[in-house]
Amino acid sequence: MINSQSLSRARTSLKRQSYVVAGVCAVADVLSFLVQDLPVNGAWIVALVAIVVADVALAGRTSWSGAVAVVAVVVNAGVAVLLGGPRTLRLNETGVLVASYRAGAWLRGWQARASLLAVIGGLVLAHLARGYVLDWHVLVSAAKVGLVSWLVGRYTTSRRAYLDEMRRQAEQEEREAKDAVDAAIAEDRAAIARDLHDVITHHVSAISVHAGAARLRLTRTAGDESALRSVRSVEDSSRTALHDLRQMLDLLLGQRPKADRDPGLADVTTMVERLRETGLEVRLDVSGTPRALPPDLDAAVFRIVQEMLTNALRHGDGGPVEVAVHHSGDRLHVETVNPSSAGEGREGRGLAGIRARAEEFGGVLDRGLLPDGQNWRTAVTFRFGGPA
Repeated sequence: MINSQSLSRARTSLKRQSYVVAGVCAVADVLSFLVQDLPVNGAWIVALVAIVVADVALAGRTSWSGAVAVVAVVVNAGVAVLLGGPRTLRLNETGVLVASYRAGAWLRGWQARASLLAVIGGLVLAHLARGYVLDWHVLVSAAKVGLVSWLVGRYTTSRRAYLDEMRRQAEQEEREAKDAVDAAIAEDRAAIARDLHDVITHHVSAISVHAGAARLRLTRTAGDESALRSVRSVEDSSRTALHDLRQMLDLLLGQRPKADRDPGLADVTTMVERLRETGLEVRLDVSGTPRALPPDLDAAVFRIVQEMLTNALRHGDGGPVEVAVHHSGDRLHVETVNPSSAGEGREGRGLAGIRARAEEFGGVLDRGLLPDGQNWRTAVTFRFGGPA
């Protein structure tokens, strides 16, 4: 798309070039006229002024191209009559060539044809005024000068129009290809969303229903309090999973409600409390003065901590899990420490997801076995205003 500023610059450049062309034609024709051995008198002055005026008119609007061509040949023929000069008399030949070119380049229809006939007819008259006899030589000479320059102008604009049309077609094909890719992506997302909804949502909903039923049964029968807490945690987690899953489905379909809020760093405490309700020992240490995080980063940090805890619970040896969130001016540091196991040494999808989320916001993942040989440490550090 061409904006108004670019169009204005293009118009200014074309106008400047038209001034240069008119100036060069005037200089060339005036010098050609001055070097001829002609008596300086009133007719000579009128001829010089007429040549300059005709050439300066070449800087006029393109819509005036027909009139400018007529003026050019009228000056060429009229000055020849005025001076009654010899056959070698040279006047505004350069101006006539450019005027004929402009008429062929910018005019269409009857105006273009009329300007061509005017140029050829004017050149014939100019030859007769110089003392030539009307014959085929005169006609061919006039047609050669007028027609060739006119055709070159016509060819130039036709070629430019052809190239513009080719560019428009290429841009249209590019837009259509992009639209096709976007449509295919949208269709794939819709298919993924349908599969997630039909398969995963069904099973998670079933877990939530059965957990709720088990909780009610345990409540009525005064069951074990620890088992009751575990079932309640399963019920709450399944509901949260359903909520998050529906958010992901809405995002895939481009229908996510704007009022929805992603969980953030402030929700880590709630997540830890839910894990504690299952009987797991999870310790949380939050230090420093929290700073306001962009919503995307805030949600990413929550997901990173969530995945750290998931990995610790899946691969840990059942011991306590230490969670630390440290704010320190231009840094944010989150880490988990848990007893090691054989499975902890592999980088699976969970750790790859942590690394990808961290790197998206300039964070650095640091992971490894502590010197005691018994605990794994997984940490991500974000630095604001510079590299992590």
